Amino acid sequence: MGLAEQRKAMGYSQERFAAVIGVDRTTVGRWDRGETTPEALHRPKMAEALQLSLTELDALLTPPRADFQECTASPPCDRHGSEELDDMIRREFLRLVVVAGALTALAPDDADAIAEVADRRSVDDFRLMNGHLWQVYQLARSKSSVTPVVQDQLGALNDALKESGLEGGLHEAAGDLFQLAGELSFDGNRYTDAAASYALAASASSNVRAFDLWACALVRHAYVDLYARRYAAAAETLEVAGRVAKRGDSTLSTRHWVASVQAEVYAGLQNLGACERALDEAQRVDDLTTPVHTGGWLRFDGSRLAEERGARYVQLGRLDLAEETLKRALESRALSKGQSCRRRAAVLVDLAAVGAKRHDVEHVMAYGGEALRLAKQSGSGYIARRLQGLQVDLQRCGRDGRVAAFNTEIGSLQNMLRKG
Repeated sequence: MGLAEQRKAMGYSQERFAAVIGVDRTTVGRWDRGETTPEALHRPKMAEALQLSLTELDALLTPPRADFQECTASPPCDRHGSEELDDMIRREFLRLVVVAGALTALAPDDADAIAEVADRRSVDDFRLMNGHLWQVYQLARSKSSVTPVVQDQLGALNDALKESGLEGGLHEAAGDLFQLAGELSFDGNRYTDAAASYALAASASSNVRAFDLWACALVRHAYVDLYARRYAAAAETLEVAGRVAKRGDSTLSTRHWVASVQAEVYAGLQNLGACERALDEAQRVDDLTTPVHTGGWLRFDGSRLAEERGARYVQLGRLDLAEETLKRALESRALSKGQSCRRRAAVLVDLAAVGAKRHDVEHVMAYGGEALRLAKQSGSGYIARRLQGLQVDLQRCGRDGRVAAFNTEIGSLQNMLRKG
């Protein structure tokens, strides 16, 4: 029995299995066909869903040797050309990241002396271009479309590092660009690649003691573990990130961002007290007297803390606190109709989850239905993924026909958006 047969035997459609594991339906399709294999971070959830041990799951995912030999000898078993091209682009992208990381590791001890002889025009050009690329990334509907231009920037950075490898300012530019490279990998569900990019970003930033840049790289690295629900590992990384941030610029919001992510980790660890203390610390971003840095590698301004607090209460199972907080956030001007549909939809999905956990179908349909409409109107993949994550909670509502129809619409949403 292969993966697809075992999945079907356990009653999972591709859409439902994708929602349980936390991936896109097309990813499950590639797993079913043996075109790709699940990363290590997904395997514990898969084993649990399929009622297998990890050893049994590994055996299920490992093709018989005879089939492997036939595939390597027979052209029809090769992957499609588009997928091979995607792999080639990915390998070249990672090669450029690794080469630039190696060059930045050659930083000398006296970074101040280096900066005195720097070519400031070259450094400023890289910083300006990096800032522009972050803007393009934030606005791009398809994040992967930004990969080619980021790859070009990595190539230019490598050339500059080879010519003036002792230039401290370029190391900061590298630490910035590596974080963007990591975001591209993370968005593409390539979490190991993302972790590698974030690690290189932290190394490049630490070489020249760029504390805020360094701390942000560590926060992003923690997100990889957070996404895989390895909360203890994420907590350890964030504790170090907090210590680094304290050495940075006190007028920046870095340490407050660290605290907001720590709150999510504490919620995952079911520690209500620590979660609320971290949220309170994050809220102190309002005390900053200078304009908050909201572009590029640091974009935290505290404007989303109200809805984040509500989302944390959902994680903690404190549905009374969650509903009150989320409804208050939904009434704010920033989340009013016609404003940010992504943020409004995220709150609506969390409120729908509250309803599902209470087996309140009316609550689910009221909030979930609006989120679904926003997803269709905006074509937002982010909202679609949030709704996909809601499917697990919808199972609590039994066999209600309205919920079943709603669940089906969520399942077809990703296909609709891809065709659009």
